[in-house]
Amino acid sequence: MSLIGHYVNGQILNSQSGRHGPVFNPALGVEISQVGFANQAEIELAVANAKKASVDWKNQSLAKRQAIIFKFRELLEAKKGELAELITMEHGKVLSDALGEITRGQEVVEFACGMPHLLKGEFSENASTSVDVYSIKQPLGVVGIISPFNFPAMVPMWFFPVAIAAGNAVILKPSEKDPSAAIWMARLWTEAGLPNGVFNVLQGDKEAVDGLLNHPDVSAISFVGSTPIARYIYETAAKNGKRVQALGGAKNHMLVLPDADLELVADSAINAGFGSAGERCMAISVIVAVEPIADQMIQKITERIAKIRVGDGRRSCDMGPLVTRQHRDKVASYIDIAIQDGADVLVDGRGVNPDGDANGFWLGPTLIDKVPLTSKVYTEEIFGPVLSIVRVKSFDEGLNLINSSEFGNGTAIFTSDGGAARRFQNEVEVGMIGINVPIPVPVAYQSFGGWKHSLFGDSRAHGEEGFRFFTQTKVVTSRWPDPSHGGINLGFPQN
Repeated sequence: MSLIGHYVNGQILNSQSGRHGPVFNPALGVEISQVGFANQAEIELAVANAKKASVDWKNQSLAKRQAIIFKFRELLEAKKGELAELITMEHGKVLSDALGEITRGQEVVEFACGMPHLLKGEFSENASTSVDVYSIKQPLGVVGIISPFNFPAMVPMWFFPVAIAAGNAVILKPSEKDPSAAIWMARLWTEAGLPNGVFNVLQGDKEAVDGLLNHPDVSAISFVGSTPIARYIYETAAKNGKRVQALGGAKNHMLVLPDADLELVADSAINAGFGSAGERCMAISVIVAVEPIADQMIQKITERIAKIRVGDGRRSCDMGPLVTRQHRDKVASYIDIAIQDGADVLVDGRGVNPDGDANGFWLGPTLIDKVPLTSKVYTEEIFGPVLSIVRVKSFDEGLNLINSSEFGNGTAIFTSDGGAARRFQNEVEVGMIGINVPIPVPVAYQSFGGWKHSLFGDSRAHGEEGFRFFTQTKVVTSRWPDPSHGGINLGFPQN
């Protein structure tokens, strides 16, 4: 069985730690490889190589950096089918979904190609008599990225194109559940001409995470994952004087008003609730239905659920398995909790008949009505294909319900009333909002991030905020004596 290693200084480095973890094909339910976990010596080696490489990379011209990033973009466009197959094999999502996440990540690569404009400073002439003041933006040095299993290509690409464009060296610690995408992208950077050591991959578990959080030569940490881990990342990195952007969990609500287009609502609920098997932080997990439309809406959603084909992502199915057996069982346990708490399980995904191997980690789309607000089904992030319905009597009740959540990642409203939509966007306490749009993931030149316990730190991913995060500003005050005052003579030679 193959052992997936690290990628340090432009080459594969097999782990010598003796510790490793299994990597599964979720559609088959079998272990297909193992990934080596970094020890302290390997962490030190990765950081040392990144630090050395960052010095030369910082001093590369913007034109040279831009050309390499554009080459990476071209190679990614030509070969992304290979990467999608890797993602489907290790994560389980269907090929179309894998290609979709690569395309969204590629948007950030394309955005980073425009970095000369975004790295410009400012200039004030004659701030005082014959004194000029100007600012310049410089990279931080070595930055760490800790990414989750659900988007092994897109989430790292939220960060590393911007970090590299800004002149930093990167160490990516991917999820140990699907580590191969990171190695594939590292090789692509080398093929694009990125100098060795500027992009590195460090495989591992908590020891690798803590190694990056505590290392004095790592200047910043970017993280996406659950809220408890995001809080730990933020507190530990900040304690060590690092910049941090730590994006946490979510419980995204979709408020449906009585005047909404219920055909659009049902289509959106299916796509946002069950795409990628619900394993995404922007999934809609709660529909807040303002009566009297709940029953009619449920009928339309149920009809669509019956048409969803669950199975192996390589077989043109609509939804694949969950990433591991443990995660599948944890998500399925919420269905029992719903029954115990008195909710109505309208569609039970545990009885799904998948188009795939019987040993796969299958759980079909699940729809639960009348979920009590005290139930863990409502309060906790499930991260699976479980869609809950809560019925309310008014817009105000629905809005207050959303605002009372500890999370503030994404939300949506479906309505034909522009005034209601405008009030919603103004008053809802959430960072990303969709109006008749189910998954409000911003485009690359905007920034991604939530409010409350969905974001720790004061910086969001990509967009202009991303460039501000990965650079630090110097302000220079200068005065050059005029030659007529007896200073140096800058005129042409006279003889």
